[in-house]
Amino acid sequence: MALKPTATSKQNVFDRRLSTLSRRDFFSGFSYGLHGAALAWLLGTDLFSANPSLAPGQEEGRPVYDLKPRPPHFPPKAKSVIQLFMNGGPSQVDLFDPKPILNKFAGSAPSRDIVNEIEFANEVGSLLPSSFKYSKHGKSGIEVSELMPHLSECVDDIALIRSMYGEHFNHEPALYLMHGGRTLPGRPSLGSWVVYGLGSENQNLPAYIVLDDPKGLPINSVQNWQSGWLPPIYQGTRFRSEGLPLLNLKPREELPSPLVEAQRTLLRRLDELHRQKHSGQPDLDARIANYELAARMQITATDALNLSQESEETKEMYGLNQEITASYGKRCLMARRLVERGVRFVQIFIESQIWDAHSDLENSLRYSCGKTDKPAAALLKDLKQRGLLDSTLVIWGGEFGRMPLSQVRDNTGSAGRDHNPSGFSIWMAGGGVRGGMALGATDDLGHKAVEQRVSVHDFHATILHLLGMNYRDLVYQRHGLNERLTDQFPARVVSEILV
Repeated sequence: MALKPTATSKQNVFDRRLSTLSRRDFFSGFSYGLHGAALAWLLGTDLFSANPSLAPGQEEGRPVYDLKPRPPHFPPKAKSVIQLFMNGGPSQVDLFDPKPILNKFAGSAPSRDIVNEIEFANEVGSLLPSSFKYSKHGKSGIEVSELMPHLSECVDDIALIRSMYGEHFNHEPALYLMHGGRTLPGRPSLGSWVVYGLGSENQNLPAYIVLDDPKGLPINSVQNWQSGWLPPIYQGTRFRSEGLPLLNLKPREELPSPLVEAQRTLLRRLDELHRQKHSGQPDLDARIANYELAARMQITATDALNLSQESEETKEMYGLNQEITASYGKRCLMARRLVERGVRFVQIFIESQIWDAHSDLENSLRYSCGKTDKPAAALLKDLKQRGLLDSTLVIWGGEFGRMPLSQVRDNTGSAGRDHNPSGFSIWMAGGGVRGGMALGATDDLGHKAVEQRVSVHDFHATILHLLGMNYRDLVYQRHGLNERLTDQFPARVVSEILV
């Protein structure tokens, strides 16, 4: 006589089956029923969703992601952006934020509040005044350090924000925040959001171009200009400032023009047939679009970056004839030529961690400013004299600032300064920004932003506003959420610096 299975025996059988269930079996079974339907819906929204007010047009019921120009939410002040990113964290106390009270307390021990925010607590020194002189410049009388003699000539064109603050004192998360809006990897960069929203005026060049330093990639590498979960067509494109701007751009052998055009026509037809069979795949769409763009760039990119067309006077202004400024000056001049041709967003990186002055502060700052001051000022002057500054937003700044106290490392020479995300300086110019003003303040020591504080989210919201976009409405639907550059954090447009 067979025994009736008891509740305990049933549980034992279930436990044995569960213990032998493989990962593949689980996901195979998971696809059935309510859970599978929910999963399919989430994956489908990632591929097929977009903000209808800013995303490209519809094709066969799905969004089309491309770089064609799209209307902003409201009339913009700026049409393009050049970001001069200063990797490593420039020292606000030594460049833009004079703190004479530090001279009074030089050599004193820092407060506990400051020590608690230091990355290298075992290397804490004493309060350290700047060894560089400040003086007032321009009609505005903005005080700038002697380390910036060329930028000092442009103070009436810039809005200096002395009250920026971030969230993290390590480079990696601070860079993620500054470029993507969170201290986490994997999010779209500022440039990707801009070209997602607006596209580009020039269809023969990438909408988002990165001019990184030939000496090496910055910390976080290419993640600084990634598209994250936005369609990959909005990712930054690296252009080299030495040699060919892009590798493998030109064919190995020259063919007659009619034959080349026939090849391209055939490829376009084959690509479109393949795309129709595999619709709803942003990676595929981006790859096809990039191949087509590469073909159009063969002439356009070479011409855009051909600096031999520039006058000797212009080359001298950017410092191309001096060893210390030649590399950075060349990229600043390239940036001007690119926005002149309708490129939407250009990002210039400097030699990796050039501003990360943990030791030998004086020599480090003289080197960093020596490489960048003249070219950055030349860019502003050049854009202005060509009538481009009004429509081009120029941004200068790093991921954080430096502490108002010394950092002492054994056997490394003179003292430096540690990281400081609590209060630092950036500047903006052109594209609807009010020149000749200094906004906000840090405390008496230059440690924390205390007046008219500006968060990184405020900074991002202001950039989008100047480009004619409302940061609340520039969204991308992902997993049922309206994702934004500013995420779900509170933000405000810094109206005080706007014209």
